[in-house]
Amino acid sequence: MPPTIRIKSKTPSHYKLTAIETVTHDTRTFRFELPADATLDVQPGDFLYVHATLDGKAVKRAYTPSSLPGVTGFFDLTVKRYATGIVSKYLHDQQTGDTVLMSGPYSGGHWVDGMAKRVGFVAGGTGITPMIAIIRWILTKKQDVELFLIFANKTESDIIFRQEWEDNTQQFPNFHCHHVLEQPPPGWSGSTGRMTPDILRQHLPDPNPNTCIFLCGPPPMVDSLETTLKGLGYPEEAIILP
Repeated sequence: MPPTIRIKSKTPSHYKLTAIETVTHDTRTFRFELPADATLDVQPGDFLYVHATLDGKAVKRAYTPSSLPGVTGFFDLTVKRYATGIVSKYLHDQQTGDTVLMSGPYSGGHWVDGMAKRVGFVAGGTGITPMIAIIRWILTKKQDVELFLIFANKTESDIIFRQEWEDNTQQFPNFHCHHVLEQPPPGWSGSTGRMTPDILRQHLPDPNPNTCIFLCGPPPMVDSLETTLKGLGYPEEAIILP
């Protein structure tokens, strides 16, 4: 078999969109074509820049591949459409067969095998996207790591990959998931409102040298929860911002 080509470039290149999957009412997964023997040179949690010229202005936004690192022939981006997100709206306007300009991958706050035995993930909304590849990687590789996901959203219909999280909790004893909703439906069994120190304390692994916490979401949430996590005893170097 020919060796796998690992793609990484700071020069933007065009990638052909081959499939679009609806994930929630405002979130889609976009599949882009790679050569059959090529993969992105990416660690779980690294990101690409999507480049576009919109209203005469060059813009770029970072998106983390949701596909499993190492897959050949394609990669996926899972993107939520925001009313004020010019690049997310641009992506949601694309059709299969169109090409999108991207550069990277670039190194973010990513997972490295062996870096921890117990890993917490604190995600708000699309802050889940950098964590998808990390969780999929650890579970697929059957690594001896215990995973704790706390996922905050506005409504139940906003939960990205909800079925996957439910399947994982059934299939993998080392995967734990807790949902937080601002606007819960009647009979909701998860937490309600916003992330609190009590929720973090109850549903994350205790601080110790074998624990790390990935934190991603809207900037005000990240700033607030990073301070909260430090107050709960997690050292700064254990809190990773993808």
